[in-house]
Amino acid sequence: MSTTRNRSLTIAVACLATAMLMLDISVVNTALSDIASDLHTGLSGLQWVVDAYTLPLAATVLTAGVLADRFGRRRAFAVGLTVFSLASAACGLVSGIGALIAARAVQGLGAAILFAVALALIAQVSPTTEQRTKALAAYGASIGAAFAIGPFIGGALVSGLGWRAIFLINVPLGAVALWMTLRHVAETRDPHARGIDLPGQLTLIGGLFLVAYALLRGNADGWGSPGIVAAIAGGVALLAGFALAEVRGRDPMLPLSMLRDRTFAGAQLGVFAISGSWFAVFFYMTLYLQSVLGLTPIQTGLAYLPATFTIFAVSAATAGFADRVRPAVLVSGGLALISAGLLAFLAVDVGSSWTVILPGSLIGAVGTGLFNPAASGVALSALPDERSGLAAGANDTFRQTGIALGIAALGAFVPASAIGGSPSDYVDGLHTGLLAAAALAAVGAIGTGLLLGRRAQATAPVPEAA
Repeated sequence: MSTTRNRSLTIAVACLATAMLMLDISVVNTALSDIASDLHTGLSGLQWVVDAYTLPLAATVLTAGVLADRFGRRRAFAVGLTVFSLASAACGLVSGIGALIAARAVQGLGAAILFAVALALIAQVSPTTEQRTKALAAYGASIGAAFAIGPFIGGALVSGLGWRAIFLINVPLGAVALWMTLRHVAETRDPHARGIDLPGQLTLIGGLFLVAYALLRGNADGWGSPGIVAAIAGGVALLAGFALAEVRGRDPMLPLSMLRDRTFAGAQLGVFAISGSWFAVFFYMTLYLQSVLGLTPIQTGLAYLPATFTIFAVSAATAGFADRVRPAVLVSGGLALISAGLLAFLAVDVGSSWTVILPGSLIGAVGTGLFNPAASGVALSALPDERSGLAAGANDTFRQTGIALGIAALGAFVPASAIGGSPSDYVDGLHTGLLAAAALAAVGAIGTGLLLGRRAQATAPVPEAA
């Protein structure tokens, strides 16, 4: 009974921490207008509020996974919870946009540790196919539902207590998760853990930052300006250096040879595609609801609520049929539905009612509910159990990179004067961004279908630990 209870609590704390992290991405969207007004910032500042969190997370999550494998996953998880909670408190107490962006960056470092370890904790207590399928269904539901319900929770907090409450709420949640971790989670580590890849870490951080900076500042500074051209060239050069470091390094943080495995490559393509399309679009859809249609934060949250229940229902249902349906069908089919949902968003206009988003959000919610549990299972199945930290870290690197670069890239279609500017110009830019996001999701659907199809058919959706 004690083992079963600890197993359940380990899964619960992994899901709680992951939901808290995803909430921190989505609740911020609901508070965008209030943050802009209170801290006197525009679209660029708001974009950095999100990307300052996701970029450090994406860039350091692989190293966090290595450190967790080496020094203990339970210990690393506790450190991540502490850093994340303290940074959340700082976010709620800042007085300027610069300080908020800096605190969000520290939050991202704490989140990197939590994201890297959460899937590993689930893997270590779910050795059988049936156990892992059910655990990953819960994990997938926590990701999708937290992202979807975040606007409602954020709207309620902002309307009732102000935008700072969306960060301060993490402090008691983090304290509960930390207590559960120290009391119920067993310590595990990889006896053959790799070393730290310092060249890879530095080039990845620098490359992602410069590319995101160029995408976020391109409209304001001019795409042909020397600073933007230099940032793009420098970012590409550093990312090329990262690839070289991973090929030649003694202990690469992301061994590129793993991408030759169709299962591993398919999982990373899938999470990048859904993050760079569906999750990134929510930033701009929320600005549309608030800045164009004039919805309050709580009204914005209510507008997303139907999608929330859909994600819950579909994610839970996958536990019942995942062992009878190939992962390629769930992952690829989910991305195809997300692409269709993004195209349905094209109906939005300056004079629309908030109900115009319902068809697209519901179609995309079904796709998200199918995708998340299956994609998590594929990611874990690609590597043996003792390398679960690496598998989880790689998966979250591609997920968070997709969100960060997706928000930055889609912002290239939106006027820099989106906050307080012309509503029709914003909607025109949003339409173009939606087409680009739908194309990315469609490419992801085709690519994951090809990569996962034959290989995944030969294995169970969530294989037993090697």
